[in-house]
Amino acid sequence: MNIPYDFAIRTKQWLRDEYDLLEHALQDESPVSIRVNPSKKAISVTGLEKVGWCDTGYYLPERPSFTFDPLFHAGCYYVQEASSMFLEQAVKQCIYGDAMNHHPVVCLDLCAAPGGKSTHLQSLLPAKSLLVSNEVINNRASVLKENLTKWGSPYTIVTQNDPKEIGKLTYLFDVIVADLPCSGEGMFRKVPDSRNEWSVDNVKLCAARQRRIIHDVWESLKPGGFLIYSTCTFNREENEENIRYIIEHLGAEALPVSVETGWNISGSVDESFPAYRFYPHHVKGEGFFLALLRKSETVIKTSPCPLRRGISAFCPPSEGKSAFCPPLEGVGGGQTCVCHFKEWLSDPDDFYFDIKQNRIRAIPVLYQDTFRLLSNYLRILSAGVLMGEIKGKDFVPLPALALNTFFRDDAFPSVELTWEESIRYLQKETLVLPSTIPNGYVVVKYRNTPLGFVKNIGSRANNLFPGEWRIRKTVKS
Repeated sequence: MNIPYDFAIRTKQWLRDEYDLLEHALQDESPVSIRVNPSKKAISVTGLEKVGWCDTGYYLPERPSFTFDPLFHAGCYYVQEASSMFLEQAVKQCIYGDAMNHHPVVCLDLCAAPGGKSTHLQSLLPAKSLLVSNEVINNRASVLKENLTKWGSPYTIVTQNDPKEIGKLTYLFDVIVADLPCSGEGMFRKVPDSRNEWSVDNVKLCAARQRRIIHDVWESLKPGGFLIYSTCTFNREENEENIRYIIEHLGAEALPVSVETGWNISGSVDESFPAYRFYPHHVKGEGFFLALLRKSETVIKTSPCPLRRGISAFCPPSEGKSAFCPPLEGVGGGQTCVCHFKEWLSDPDDFYFDIKQNRIRAIPVLYQDTFRLLSNYLRILSAGVLMGEIKGKDFVPLPALALNTFFRDDAFPSVELTWEESIRYLQKETLVLPSTIPNGYVVVKYRNTPLGFVKNIGSRANNLFPGEWRIRKTVKS
């Protein structure tokens, strides 16, 4: 591997004699790791090596073809680099300590695509916490939406906004996770092309952009709230120097995170505050940096923005845009209240229903005001459970309903598919179901885990799997 010369010179300044060990480690193959979904217990991890700092993280002995594993498409696990799973320790430190007392929180994953940290957060946050996952780039935002839909939590809102727009939501978030776009030095091994894109100028550009992003979003973090700052790079400009800037210019405090000695995680290059570095020659993972910061509780904005959580008078739903639990005339042969669909969800009283453009979403009641606020000020790509859409006199269930962890298993007839049938379904091919399966909408499953819906018409079953999600590759064996 050709390491950029300037990178080597700069990195040796603080690694010194260890630099050769790092460069040697960058010649090895990247380890393969996954994080299982604790709400979808369909895969066995027996015999797999655990990731020390993540309760649900595991190393695989080799990289399989995830594309042709139906359980991957069902959201039973996420393929994620092991070092970045250290987010778990920072979340446990700030949320499950005395500060939050295990109460539900409102959390922002600011630069969230493709969804590794968002899916991890959904498994870590206290019950009924709300996660707002944001991605500004359009195609990456679509991938984020897909991955969070498959993970299956109804307490998620996916947005596509610039951080400056989110920063106007004064004091909305208890926690902000900012895994910032960076120069990618930590990915030299896993993504070889990142070596060719690296330059000192790009490091400086990334560092300045990271400061701007934190500045833009800072007012949306509550006084006393937590910022988890991370990058996948080694240099000091994008890491320690930016943390020092946040401390000195925004009044934040860097907090320690509990680390076990056997994890071989390195400390901050700047010894005046705690931060955490992952080097491939020390850990079984890629390069990564993380710091946990807390916003001062005495920070008061002199001209408070009216968009504060809980003040719903400032964010009424736009007239004609939204309706809550209205009748659906003609659906099901008559006039049916949307509340009828509550029987498809477990804990149905925790939700209310929102209809826009003939699509029905189940939104957690706890965050009714927050959803209305965000609907008026941000671009929402998905929220809650997208249950289905009205087409003429028919109500068509959508895959987000079947994939959600609050979906009742007995809400629709179901059929168990073989692996071959599951792959054909995920390729959006037509299926033929056993004659014992009734006509109408049917949930298709693999290993008793929902993959989505079909509409059985007897001679065939029309495939309702989203075209943009389908497997485009051909099975070789």
